[in-house]
Amino acid sequence: MKKFLYSLSIIISVLLISCSKTETQSPSSKWENATLFWSEDFNGTVVDTSEWIFQTGDHGWGNDELQDYQPFGSDNAIVKDGALHIVARKVGEGQNVGDYTSTRIRSRRSFKYGRMEVRAKMPDYKGPGLWPAIWMLGENIREVGWPDCGEIDIMEYVSWRPDSTLATIHSRANNHRDKTQISSGFVALPTIEEEFHDFGILWDEESLEFYVDDPDNILLSIPRPEDPDQDNWPFSNPHFFILNVAVGGGLGGVEGVDDSIFPASMIIDHVKVWKLEDQ
Repeated sequence: MKKFLYSLSIIISVLLISCSKTETQSPSSKWENATLFWSEDFNGTVVDTSEWIFQTGDHGWGNDELQDYQPFGSDNAIVKDGALHIVARKVGEGQNVGDYTSTRIRSRRSFKYGRMEVRAKMPDYKGPGLWPAIWMLGENIREVGWPDCGEIDIMEYVSWRPDSTLATIHSRANNHRDKTQISSGFVALPTIEEEFHDFGILWDEESLEFYVDDPDNILLSIPRPEDPDQDNWPFSNPHFFILNVAVGGGLGGVEGVDDSIFPASMIIDHVKVWKLEDQ
């Protein structure tokens, strides 16, 4: 019942947010005095491994994904012209695990509270099968596991649903395995494949708010529950960034994989974190 009531309160909050925000209460007003705390601009020629860890393997990653994530030095992670290109490639004959390669990197640093923003462009639309994501996991995942660590999906894109984006959180109380995740649903973004957009969150002790391009353009607002605990609000703990392009899987493979779409690239221009003085 507690899980149901919290989910219901979130639905009501999302429905009312456009009515409750006023100019003096705009989401960005609180963050006007935030200062840049950390940034990654991908200005070199390779991924900086002092800041990022390559996560490798072809074990499905909990979602029946088909890609084999490659280590540092592969042609699946290319840094050029001030941007990171995460490239998914077709390498095998079939459509099985390991017949595709890609890259998944996680930040060595973890962050608690702040304005987090990633500027990115999704792969050109050519067909279904891709699942790029910009997200965060709690740094205590090895101790408590998923979903107890918390997951913040700043941006998910699936190429069977072009021209749109998705923002979601997962926790013990609210996660996709139980079909209780809290999500914006698919939100129209017609130029997501043609242009760079800023995908971000405004994260403090009281709430998580997801935006696109402008901190006042809120897609999803999630208040901290009245009785927060590890089950319903693991978002009082530090989280690290993950940037990846998956192939197929439970969300990306809904309409199968079109092998003519490869190679396909998500391009990351920058990752930035701003903090307020008291954070």
